[in-house]
Amino acid sequence: MKAYLFLLIAITAELFGTSMLKASSGFTKIWPTIAVFVSFGISFYSLSLSLKSIPLSIAYAIWSGIGTAATVIIGILIWKEKINITSVLGILFIIAGVILLNLHAPSEETVGKPEEQVEQS
Repeated sequence: MKAYLFLLIAITAELFGTSMLKASSGFTKIWPTIAVFVSFGISFYSLSLSLKSIPLSIAYAIWSGIGTAATVIIGILIWKEKINITSVLGILFIIAGVILLNLHAPSEETVGKPEEQVEQS
C-alpha cells in the first residue's frame, strides 16, 4: 500500500511539474522553471520508491496513463485548451489500457524475485 502512496506522490508531482513547464514559457521565467526541476525530481524519486514493490510495467502504465489523462484535464481547466472527440477517445483508451494491465498484474510479493524463488513460494 505504501508503494501506491509513493506512486500517487509521483503522479501529483509530475502533473504539477508539467503545468509549471507550460508556465515557464520555455524556461524564461525563473520560479516556474525551478518548480519544474523540483517537481520532476520529486516525481522520479517517488516513482523509484514505488518500484520497490510495484512491477515496472504496472507502475509506469499507471503513472503515464493517469498523468496523460489528468494533463489533458488540467490543460482544459487551467490553460483553456480545446478538446475534441479524438482526444476524449484517446484518454478513454489510455484508461482502458491501464485497467487491462492491472487485471493480471503480478503480485507485490513477486516483484524483484528471480523466477525460481517465485515458483517455490
